[in-house]
Amino acid sequence: MLLNKNVILITGAGGGVGSVAALTLAQAGAHIILLDKSIAKLEKIYDAIVAIGAPDPIMYPFDLAGATESDYLELAERIDTSYGLLQGLLHCAVEFIAFTPMALLDTKDWGHSLNVNLNAPFLLSRVLLSVLKKSKHASIVFVSDSAVRNAQAYTGAYGVSKIALEALAKILAEELESSQKIRVNTLIPGPVDSPLRTRAFPGEDKAELPPVTSLAGAFLYLFGEASIGVTGQTINAQTLHL
Repeated sequence: MLLNKNVILITGAGGGVGSVAALTLAQAGAHIILLDKSIAKLEKIYDAIVAIGAPDPIMYPFDLAGATESDYLELAERIDTSYGLLQGLLHCAVEFIAFTPMALLDTKDWGHSLNVNLNAPFLLSRVLLSVLKKSKHASIVFVSDSAVRNAQAYTGAYGVSKIALEALAKILAEELESSQKIRVNTLIPGPVDSPLRTRAFPGEDKAELPPVTSLAGAFLYLFGEASIGVTGQTINAQTLHL
């Protein structure tokens, strides 16, 4: 049980990448806080974790796009009260609408995407820092996307938010490095057969892609003892040698 009794919060826990992370880390012994706006998806991953005999997770329905700062503070307070500390925070929640030219990008869609993909990770990380600092070692992981890292045309608000997210991760890593308690890294899953990939590239032959479960090793590394001392890095899951 590599992560025995570690408490890890996962946003977008009902999604493809998020659910793999939740199952993987729970099977390694972690107590998982499942955060997602979809109750049906939360119940599905909750049942899957219970079915493998892992520690019972906690379901926390939460709409990142519509939540207020007080909602985030309440979440942090509940975690502090229930557990007293936090060893991990994984930002998997993502909002992707479509590849769209900037000239046609709807203002509402722009704001919604930035709220979920950038503002929410900032707010959640900020309010949870005090709880994360109570652990001897803690890990914050931001999930980005190799398809938009070079500011490609038509990636719109999704591309802007992911590029900014990587900058946020590096800045936060530098600010926390001196304490040697909280490591902050960005994970690039690479092309995998996930629901997000299907929405973005519906005509792609998914049989040629690695399954989303291939990311399990990367999650165990980033939240396990092997990555202690590794911070401020952008890690490609497809080239990570474990």
